[in-house]
Formats: sequence, structure tokens, C-alpha cells
Amino acid sequence: MALPFLPGYSTNSTLGKDTFNKGHAFDMRNGVPVEVGVGGPSKTTIVPNGVGQPAPSWVAFDRQVLRFSAYFQEAVHEKREETYRIRRCTILYYLEDDSIQVNEARQENSGIPQGTLIRRHRIPKPAPHDDKFYEVDSFNVGNNVTLYSRSFTITDCDAFTRNYLTKTGAKVPEPASGEPADPYFEHRKKQAEAMQPHRPYEKCDTLKQFLENDRKVLRFYCVWDHSREMFGDVRELILHYFLADDTMEIREVIKANSGRDAAPKFLHRSKVPKEVGALHKPGEITERTVLNVFGPMGHGGRYILDSLKTGAVAKQFYTDADLTIGAKVNVWGREVTICDMDEFTAHHFKCKFNVDVPAPIVYKMSEERKQEREIPPYNGWGSEEDSKANCLKLIAQAPKRDFIKFMKKDRQGLESHVLRYLARMDTNRPIDIDRTFIISFFLSDGTISVFEPEKRNSGIVHGKFIERSRLNKKDGGYYEAEDLFVGAVVNFRSHQFIITDADEYAKTYAENHKDD
Repeated sequence: MALPFLPGYSTNSTLGKDTFNKGHAFDMRNGVPVEVGVGGPSKTTIVPNGVGQPAPSWVAFDRQVLRFSAYFQEAVHEKREETYRIRRCTILYYLEDDSIQVNEARQENSGIPQGTLIRRHRIPKPAPHDDKFYEVDSFNVGNNVTLYSRSFTITDCDAFTRNYLTKTGAKVPEPASGEPADPYFEHRKKQAEAMQPHRPYEKCDTLKQFLENDRKVLRFYCVWDHSREMFGDVRELILHYFLADDTMEIREVIKANSGRDAAPKFLHRSKVPKEVGALHKPGEITERTVLNVFGPMGHGGRYILDSLKTGAVAKQFYTDADLTIGAKVNVWGREVTICDMDEFTAHHFKCKFNVDVPAPIVYKMSEERKQEREIPPYNGWGSEEDSKANCLKLIAQAPKRDFIKFMKKDRQGLESHVLRYLARMDTNRPIDIDRTFIISFFLSDGTISVFEPEKRNSGIVHGKFIERSRLNKKDGGYYEAEDLFVGAVVNFRSHQFIITDADEYAKTYAENHKDD
């Protein structure tokens, strides 16, 4: 009968205790946290003498696996060709947790599921010891291990496994000789060797040449001279020879304004025969010759390869040994002369053939003297820069302005950056002697405008005399700020002016920038 939970009826749980520390789940052993309450270590937790400091198995044997080669015999029922089957496996023993994994190597056309036979876990021993698990001392060369009713015979182990077992004190025998052969597998192997393909083929291995010479290309500079023909001339070519498959391609060097279409390739990448004859019919040239030994054509016939290659057409193709400076290459009826090569090609010939490269042949045509472009004179329509842009490019573009100068010399508050001068015409005509003009020079873009103020009863229309634009000098160039000063004589579009005065801003600007 339990006492009621009332004052005076409950016992004190701390009576008789000396320590009152809290419980914990992990403890430190040899500097490694170990879970408290885990059972005693297995045999593999003890490190062999001379290997290292004692530590838990999952630390000392991390990623360390013993590998054994084994086989087991499987009975085959109700089959005439075989009564049993030998299946070879690999047993992996993980030292960190005593788990075992069994893998079977896959065989071609075996017809049985292969791969991982037993997944990794701790495997119990057979009855009557099924309360225990397999440990490392059960595995050695020559031992029979029963895993889930299958008896595995261990025949060999790797070097690491042999060294580990030796350090633990076990004697490891030599690999077992005379492993039993699978009679059905040997029968299948003999059948496969005796089989002949219905369409035999001749294997030509070019993989080695491709792997050794991939991306290695010889470059030759060539000339094709067909100037003797009508409308013919000398054409410069570049020949690329690919060492990976002994093919070549040719590209033409097309100069600017030559009048030729920029074709991508002069010759597509292919093997070039040394002798060019008549074109063969489809199927006349084949890579192999197959003979029908007996039987009807098609299904049921027996064929073999003709080792003598009766009726085969032998064709010789150009190789790197045929290409050198001065050699003539027959490219499908076109005689191409090799004149020069690049540095890599010269190094290849010196290393492979141990020959010195001949001196290059001068093949480039003398460049004609470039005819200077003549720009027609300005006709007065629009600005001169805009008219000049129509002559420089096929599609005219607007002339570019000096944006930095424009930002510095544009109007900023009271600073107008416009120089104004008073001028009169330099002429003897009575009607033009008394005419006055205001010349404005804009520092932001170097343009000039001429304005004629109103003069009553003069009979001349006042207003804009010359529109704002850049004006040329007689000796070339444009008028700048230093060309305009009091007393200067300027000629604007066949009108000659004499500057007689300037405003205060122009005088001040000239004094401040007299050294510019």
C-alpha cells in the first residue's frame, strides 16, 4: 500500500547521498567523447601493438576495411547444361563497427541479379550460436564462412588485410590455388570465341593517334598561281594539316577590296589524294571486302573478310612527310606551292624527321601605293564638317563635337564665353563703306556668326549676315580666338572685314589668356 503524498508521509530521496552532480550522456576517454552506458569494446577496438594509442573503434579504424576474395557454390535444378554454378564474391569487413558487406562482380549475360548480395550490417553466426555476431577472427584465407545459409570459401585477401591479420597474431596462408571453374561459364566462353559475325569488320584503331596529336595543327603558307588562265591571278592560301587524323583544310587570304567573295573555306577538311583520277561510282571503293563463303544471300549466309583485299583500290593520301617548303601539292587538280610555315610546324619537322627547315620563299605580292583620297571642295550647302562626313563613309554620320570643351566654355551664369567684335567691310564701294557688323566668336565650339545692325535709311536689309558656323582661312584651318583682335583683317566667305573695336568681355578675356 502506497503512502499518500502528504507532508510527513514522503521519504527524502537525498538521504545517504554524498554527491549531488547531474547525470551526463558522454564521457571523455583518451581525449575522445564516448557515450556513457555503451557496452564493452569488441575485439577490433584494441589497436595492434606498435600502431597507435588506444582509442574507440570508430576512431582508430575509421575508413579501414578488410577485403577478402571468396566464392560459393549454388545448385542449379532442372537444367541440362549445368547442375551447379560457381559465384565469385568480395567480402568487405568494416573494422569500425564489425559490419559485413558481400558484393558479386557482374558477368556479361549471366541472367542472374548481381551486385550487392548482402548489404552492410552485423551478421549473426549460424545456429546454435545465432546470439553472437561474426568478428574479425572468423575471417582468414582458407576459412569457410556461412552467411545466411550460404557457405563462402575465402581464397585470398589484399595486402592491407594480410598485414592487419599478421599484426593481430593470426597466421595468413598463401592464396588458395586451383579455384573451381564454372563449367557453364567456360562452355559459354568457348561458344563466344567460336562465333563469327554475319557482317565481319576490320578494326582500325586510330584512338592512339588522336589522343597523342589532338589539337596539334601544322600551318603552311601557300600560293596558287593560275595567272596563265583567263582572268586568273596569284592567290594566297593557308593550309592546315591536322595530325590527329591526317586531314587538311585550306583557307584563302582575301584582302580588302579585292572583289572576291569571302568564302569560309577554299577546301573542306578531308584527306587529299596524291593522284586525282576519274570519280568512282558509289560502292566501288569500300573500306573492306566481304566474301560470301556459302549459303544464300542475306539470311543464312556465311561471310568472311578478304584478307588479301582482292579488287581493292589503293589510294595514297598526303601526309606530313610530303609537306615542306617548296613542295607542290596537287589539291584536286590545283597545283599549290608551299612557301613558308609557322614556328610550331618547323619545330615538329625538326623533332620528328630531324631535318632542317629550308629558307622560306618570297610569295607576297608587292603592295601597290595607296591612293590618297581626294575630298571635293565645299559647295556651301550645310556645314563643312557635315559635307566632309559624306565623303569619308558610305553611311554618313554626324560629326562629333568636343564635349569636354563644350562643357567648360558653355554659358555659365554671367560668363557668356562669347567674344564680340565691331567690324566694317574692307572695300572701296561707297555703298558698303559705312556698313558695320558685329562678329561673335563662340568659345564653346569655335563657331562664328556675323550680324549687321539696323541702320535707318541705308536701303540695306539688316539682320543675320553669316549664319553661325565654323569658317575657314585661306591658308587652311579654321578661325580661332587668337585670330580675332582689334585691327585684324579677316576673310569670311569672300567678304573681307577689318575689326575696329571689341566689347569689354572680349578685351578682358584676351588679357587673361594672352599666353594661351
